[in-house]
Amino acid sequence: MKIRHIHLEETNSTNDYIKTLALEQGEMVVVSTDWQTSGRGQGTNCWESERAQNLLFSVMAQPLCVSVQQQFVLSMAGALAIKEVLDQFSPYFSIKWPNDIYWHDRKISGTLIETSLARGQISRFVYGIGLNVNQQRFLSDAPNPVSLVQITGQPLSPMLLLNCIVQSFLQQLQLVQEGKTPLITARYNASLFRSAGFHLYSDEQGLFEAEVVGVETNGLITLRDKQKQLRTYTQPHATNSPTANKLRFVL
Repeated sequence: MKIRHIHLEETNSTNDYIKTLALEQGEMVVVSTDWQTSGRGQGTNCWESERAQNLLFSVMAQPLCVSVQQQFVLSMAGALAIKEVLDQFSPYFSIKWPNDIYWHDRKISGTLIETSLARGQISRFVYGIGLNVNQQRFLSDAPNPVSLVQITGQPLSPMLLLNCIVQSFLQQLQLVQEGKTPLITARYNASLFRSAGFHLYSDEQGLFEAEVVGVETNGLITLRDKQKQLRTYTQPHATNSPTANKLRFVL
């Protein structure tokens, strides 16, 4: 796959910028920036980042034969691509459903995914990613941020890290193109935050303890509580949610 990389000193949002670009067949476009004036997270959240200290980038490509019903496999593949690069620095990274990357119980990366549809298939997807690299202090009200420099004690080149992540993206997308959804799903579930044991959660009914059963390719997560009852939840901010009862992790 051909890769086109555009680096901007400043932009409002790499996701907004990349969606203005034409995408050629068999091409992956990467847009990175030193500074976002309107960087977005999930919902109404913003992503805190000091200028030129972290990785702020978007990736756009065209997947082959990914149905709307299974589009969450793209989220799984993207999360795995980031985690597998970060695994080189520490064994304690995990994927907090749906696609945040955590080190122990602290957040290092967040992703905003946007898709375009055509004839029941995903015609284009955009990953917007914020990854904390060299930032030492966080001033927003985000409860649990962490950066690679805080973990390793050594500053890192964001651009070298980006190159590694892009190559990891290519490997994961190749699995998607080959139809290896069960392999991607198995790896994703094995990498989940709180993948083993009982932990504290909350929903609209209140606090409860549960263990993770798994996440499906439609994005639904299923937990089993201590009364052996299965509880299934849709992704946060999903517009086609089958239930308004949202899952919250109690950290």
